[in-house]
Amino acid sequence: MWRFPAGRWLLPAGLALLAGLGPAATARAEGVVDRVARSGELVMVGDPDQAPMLSVDAKGQPVGYAVEVANRIAAELAAAVGRPVRLRFEAVADPADLGQRLEGGKADLACGVPFTWARDITLDYSLPFGLSGLRLLAPAGRLDGSPQSLAGRRIGVVSDSLGATELKGIQPAARPVGFADLPQAVAALRAGQLDGVIGDSARLASLAATRQGGPVLAQTPAQPYESYALACLVPENDSTFRNLVNLAVARLLQGYLDGEPEAVSSVDRWVGPGSVLNRTPDQIRNYFDAVLLGVEALRPLPAQAGAAPSSPSAP
Repeated sequence: MWRFPAGRWLLPAGLALLAGLGPAATARAEGVVDRVARSGELVMVGDPDQAPMLSVDAKGQPVGYAVEVANRIAAELAAAVGRPVRLRFEAVADPADLGQRLEGGKADLACGVPFTWARDITLDYSLPFGLSGLRLLAPAGRLDGSPQSLAGRRIGVVSDSLGATELKGIQPAARPVGFADLPQAVAALRAGQLDGVIGDSARLASLAATRQGGPVLAQTPAQPYESYALACLVPENDSTFRNLVNLAVARLLQGYLDGEPEAVSSVDRWVGPGSVLNRTPDQIRNYFDAVLLGVEALRPLPAQAGAAPSSPSAP
């Protein structure tokens, strides 16, 4: 595992970033940190049908790996602005509407979102905290995922999605069938109306794990057709907020690498051993190590060697 040179430390709680909350920041138009400092609320938007990244529980509360990250961002903001910050979730299924809310200042972030160059033109991304890809879901043993196996097959895709676009390049002779979302496509697959469904591998794993009758489903090929990072989307050119978001993400990743029980539990619950994605600790550590290669290690400042202990005050 990569480790950083001795002496490269970062003070906890993001103290160095507090300078961004001074007069220079207030002179600009209100950013997310200003808004959160005023309201005590951080607004997260996203599609709640994206387990294990994001879904809602029986009480209607958001849960998932993306929510774990968002809660840590809220805590980072609370430390920076000096007041409690509550995470408020608003369900937004339409990707275009999600982007418009972030661009218009009606929402502050969306987490667990795949990186695309198109979105990066009008919004900014945080450090990634997950990895997914594009794969095929089909009855076990029916298709091996190779381009040849898809020729002439009815393959479900989400209309206007990455899967729909990539399928044309993978196998032009495939017969794409459009659906509004992946759950509808997988339901049609279980009903025998399709030969396979192409889409996000994390989402397909969650849908396949929910047994609803029909054949056992499996993903192919072993390596995704395309891999991509999962991160948080934030308003463009709001560097003070993006710095705090990145700090929260880096703390989670570094905590996992350092074996901190809370960080390990937060990650493993959604993507680690025994979860729907069932990633091994080595797989997770290798990815986190790669993400953190370009940033400073996040550990407390060590005690100064040879420093004299402070003496009690004189009476």
